[in-house]
Amino acid sequence: MQMVDVTIHIDETVDHNRRTAIADTVRTHKGVAGVAHHDEKPHLMIVEYDPEAVTAQALLQVVREQGVHAELVGL
Repeated sequence: MQMVDVTIHIDETVDHNRRTAIADTVRTHKGVAGVAHHDEKPHLMIVEYDPEAVTAQALLQVVREQGVHAELVGL
């Protein structure tokens, strides 16, 4: 299994608890190994995942389904 990561930029300013809730939802998705977000960069979320199990676009959609606008960074 080869893991990769993707950075997702969340357009809205959401507080720590909301980011944690979004991260927890992403974390439960099949193929996701980990999700990181930090208060110092509140618009960014880094997701480590197995590209054979899930795509970056699918992960972006999971984030957007949480009621925020977001896009992939660096792709």
